Amino acid sequence: MSYSFMRGCSVALLGVFAARGALAGVTAEDVWSEWRDYLTGIGYEVSGTETMSGGTLTVSDLVLSMTVPDDAGEMSLTAPKVAFSENGDGTVSVILPESLPVRFRVTDGEEVTGEISISQSRPEMVVSGDPGDMTYSYATAKMDMSLASLSVDGAPVPEDVMRFDISIADVKTESRVLIGKARTYSQTMSAGSVSYDMAFRDPQSEDAGSFRGNLKGVTFEGTGKLPLTMDSDDFQALLGAGFGFDGTFSYAESSSEVAARGDGEEFSYAGSSKGGSLRVAMDAGRAAYEMSQKAPSVNMLSSEFPVPITISLAELGFSLDMPVVKSEAEQPFSFGVTLAELILPDVLWGIFDPGGTLPRDPASLIVDIAGKVQLFQDLLDPEAAMMMEKTGTPPGQVTAVSIRRLLVSAVGAKLSGTGDFTLDNSDLKSFGGMPRPAGAAKLRVEGANALIDRLIQMGIVSDEDAMGARMMLGMLTVPGEAPDTMNSTIEINEQGQIFANGQRIK
Repeated sequence: MSYSFMRGCSVALLGVFAARGALAGVTAEDVWSEWRDYLTGIGYEVSGTETMSGGTLTVSDLVLSMTVPDDAGEMSLTAPKVAFSENGDGTVSVILPESLPVRFRVTDGEEVTGEISISQSRPEMVVSGDPGDMTYSYATAKMDMSLASLSVDGAPVPEDVMRFDISIADVKTESRVLIGKARTYSQTMSAGSVSYDMAFRDPQSEDAGSFRGNLKGVTFEGTGKLPLTMDSDDFQALLGAGFGFDGTFSYAESSSEVAARGDGEEFSYAGSSKGGSLRVAMDAGRAAYEMSQKAPSVNMLSSEFPVPITISLAELGFSLDMPVVKSEAEQPFSFGVTLAELILPDVLWGIFDPGGTLPRDPASLIVDIAGKVQLFQDLLDPEAAMMMEKTGTPPGQVTAVSIRRLLVSAVGAKLSGTGDFTLDNSDLKSFGGMPRPAGAAKLRVEGANALIDRLIQMGIVSDEDAMGARMMLGMLTVPGEAPDTMNSTIEINEQGQIFANGQRIK
């Protein structure tokens, strides 16, 4: 239900605010026809009164409506008037209303009705190109979205129970749409700032929460492909029909605040960063997700731990790129995690190291892995997912892994390395149920002996345990060029034999 509602809102906004720049010439009828075909193709019912006067086509009482899947409700967007005015140079100006209400009704147990108010300040839109290749340029000084009303089973919900306000300043978009066997989009967007303020309160308890934030220097660049007609309720069929997208949001800086109260406990959070990005991509064959933040910092306070906790990093990141369709052939994948230069507050260090024995240098965890996988099932097929859950069978198998970068650094010690391995999934005995690897890894350890000495000093490790750890390091490593550094090359051959620096250990 929530997905359909969000999809409906975003599609309505796209249809009204689309930004798509310049070729031969278009007429008012061309632009309105493309809008109408696009909206009806994705499932909207479009109604309105069309009148033509000179070079201006006016659509009065425009209504875009859509039924929520499974007859769980509907939503609609209305505009008293939208005009398409020919400029005499092959371009068309679209005169948009400054206020647009989006009404929705959801029947899922309770009947929830409401209205979202969308307003634009001095919107400007110009369409150029030709009927099969249009570019829309759109700009507005400010766009605001807010919850204007909400009712549950006919009873109005007070404003202090639920609210949200979103404001976007200095919006500029340009988007090109090519119309052939499908609609292909390419779009850029910029906004000076995006701010949000949301809150809720449970009228039957003291539970409540609020969320505020601001992004500055926001940009977007992306491409997409939509079938001319589509059933978005069957996502797998939609992908099979050519649906796909690849878009990246970026911002120069951000700040956010969260305050929550529930079950007698309170929690607050304040965060900031010096920029970041988010990329999401998907088509019939692959899915990708990447996020990163520069210099994120958070400050937390809770009733269970009423001392402010501040945590900061130089960089935070996560990435995943993987196939989603079954294939007998091997397909590439990649995975990455970045926690660079994590700084913990002294209050946390004091819990497990009150004497300050351990170095409190920034800690890092960086993992960058690529490889190959064979998929036995389509990951987006609901029936296949249910069968895998029922039988407990995996959707595929990993056949190769490449460690492009590994870095673990904390409390004065560091482990780094790279490696490449193939995996034999037909041999699950040699390594205790795991596929047998074959390949090599090169590792480097720094500061291990100093860390062991400090752990002995703290009483965490006994002398006997420390001796065993040092003996193990001696077996697996050779001395490095600097004090308290060790290097190791671990090799596993196709017979399952393991060698450390040329010496067989298994």
